Amino acid sequence: MAAVTPQDDTRLRYAWRVCAVTSLGIVLIGVAGSTLNVALPTVVRHFGANALESTWILLAFLLVNTASLVFFGRVADLLGRREVYLTGFALFTLASLLAGLSPDVWFLIGTRALQAIGAAMILANGTVIITDAFPPDRLSQGMGVYIGTLSVAQLAGPTLGGLIAETAGWQWIFWLNVPAGLIALGVGAGLLRKMPRRPKAPVDALGNVLVFAALSALLLALSEAGSSGLSSPVFLIGAGLFVLLVPLIVLTGRRSPSPVLDLRLFGGRLLACANLASFCNALARSALILVVALYFQAAKGLDAFAAGLSVLPVPVGIGLASPVVGMLGRRVSPYALSIVGAAMSAAGLGVLALAADPATPYWVIGGGLFVAGCGSGTFLTGNTTQVMRALPADSLGVVNGFRVMVMNVGIVISVGLSLSVLTASVGPALRAQVYAGTLSTLSPVAVGQLMEGFQRAYGVLFAVALTGTVLAALARSPRR
Repeated sequence: MAAVTPQDDTRLRYAWRVCAVTSLGIVLIGVAGSTLNVALPTVVRHFGANALESTWILLAFLLVNTASLVFFGRVADLLGRREVYLTGFALFTLASLLAGLSPDVWFLIGTRALQAIGAAMILANGTVIITDAFPPDRLSQGMGVYIGTLSVAQLAGPTLGGLIAETAGWQWIFWLNVPAGLIALGVGAGLLRKMPRRPKAPVDALGNVLVFAALSALLLALSEAGSSGLSSPVFLIGAGLFVLLVPLIVLTGRRSPSPVLDLRLFGGRLLACANLASFCNALARSALILVVALYFQAAKGLDAFAAGLSVLPVPVGIGLASPVVGMLGRRVSPYALSIVGAAMSAAGLGVLALAADPATPYWVIGGGLFVAGCGSGTFLTGNTTQVMRALPADSLGVVNGFRVMVMNVGIVISVGLSLSVLTASVGPALRAQVYAGTLSTLSPVAVGQLMEGFQRAYGVLFAVALTGTVLAALARSPRR
């Protein structure tokens, strides 16, 4: 056994302090990304927001965060990782303060986009900062704590959001980020050391702009399809722009030495199928808490806090399955785990699709949510391990960044698609009531129509999860 030198001990103490700062950052982002899923009806009622505005309260954060992750990773190479990371804390904190002061819904949407930029600066650099701080033989411990805190944040977010919205007011969902952000900024500024500059890589600015434009066009088309149908001019224009922009993104990526979407990572069968399976899993699971929270508020008439408690089986399932599967990974191949996890996710969504009725007992719904959560935790562990083991060490950072981008695209599309399918079952005059969570006060006929929307939404997510299971099965490691 190698002796631990005072120098090693000093480095380890510094590393754990760095881990505490970066973990606080991931908690802030995890909570900010999940609290509004339950508290959305409270915000909608406050502003009297229509269906389109209600959707973009959520989508603004997801879209901007997804489109800017890789960009700010490249910017950090040029300006310094510590500097960009701390700027992200400052921007996120300022945006949270302004969000709580929003005079109208579009100001809130704008501050959500500003929050997303700060979050992208934090997410793009936190992992690298931890990697630089920890000794190689202790890095897995630091990463375990860092990633585990995200599960805690996702677990607490929906319930915390519902509790705050019902007791203190929706503004405090944002204002609670301010003291935490200031503490993290102050501690980080005093603690984090400047990191050595990495080799400068060019920023694919054009690629980032094209990806942002394509995702915006697609989300606008999906949102409009649910409210005005497939013949709507807005839907046709949005879908047309998306179709036109995708080839441009591919062409730009081939010409750029550092493309925002490196399509070469889809070259092999394992990578192509594993990344597509990850995309399907993200698309299927991401809107689940939002849709179920709307179900309990709009169809069953529960308040935000009760709805937050009702969706807890999803993050509990993810949080329980991940460490168990991590231990099983020594005996069971990650390939098998990813297939089992994807199949469990599909099974849980299938239960919800069959049980979408106001009279359904909670234990049935809770069971479906728990199975879906366990499936996602199992899949994420198996899929990530499978991909990382199949690649040389010098490709891990690139692939991991690309995987995060692919999953985030699935998350963004998931929210727009599921809300569009859900609200298409009711008339235009009732869609705002769905987002406000007040539909249960209207006629039973309206609630019955909404149940058809829930069945369709769950059905679409089930089909996507099933497709992910097939892709996971196809992502077999090449024989050596």
